[in-house]
Amino acid sequence: MKFVIFIVLSILSSLNWGSTGHRVIAEVATNYLTDNARFKINKILDGETLVNASTFADDIKSDSRYDKYYDWHFLNMELDDEYEEIIPSNKGDVYLAINQCIDIIESDSASDSDKSFYLKLLVHFVGDLHQPLHIGRYEDRGANRIYVKWFGRNSNLHRVWDSEMINSHNMSYSELALNLPNPDFLILTEKAKDFERNDILNWVDEIHEYTNKIYRDVSIDDKLGYEYQYKNFGTVKDLLLIGGIRLSKILNYLFD
Repeated sequence: MKFVIFIVLSILSSLNWGSTGHRVIAEVATNYLTDNARFKINKILDGETLVNASTFADDIKSDSRYDKYYDWHFLNMELDDEYEEIIPSNKGDVYLAINQCIDIIESDSASDSDKSFYLKLLVHFVGDLHQPLHIGRYEDRGANRIYVKWFGRNSNLHRVWDSEMINSHNMSYSELALNLPNPDFLILTEKAKDFERNDILNWVDEIHEYTNKIYRDVSIDDKLGYEYQYKNFGTVKDLLLIGGIRLSKILNYLFD
């Protein structure tokens, strides 16, 4: 009986990869909401927090009714591509997804339930955009097929950036959100102007520069551990903070 319980718990935990990072970004965004935006979001989500809503888009992957949203989590580009130069997938991608979520939330004809649904997706997809391997190459599925060892255990490069480094840091989402870099310099640059729709395209190109560096630094079968964590976890924390601040800008734009 204990063995069966262990297997079930292991399967459930595997469905939650990346959940801590998404919760951190939502927590940061919550801290930078205006009072008006906070009030309206609370009403649309019927009291549910952004932190809880941040994993919704992953949670519904197990339901075939939502299969059409699968490709909205990522964007496949070659390393030397820019988004303006590629032909977008007809199934959608994370850039198109964020824009569509904003369109629906802004629409006067959208129902409250639709706005709630797409707000939850928006929170998640802004997080996905700021994980650089969600803008990875098609041939290795965003580095999911770049197999590596993480502290001696089988893993892949995508998973290392999605969850392994965060989990190895051994902090809860709230602890990690409180221990991100000093945001002063980011506030000055990120909040110097109001959100504009073309900002999203600029963010894609910016994050893709991180993608290129990550691919250059690791090869299949590399053994990653303390040194890789030491050299790269600062970047993880920077991106969590940037993603949270940018999410707050979009939400304040929509609801304030």
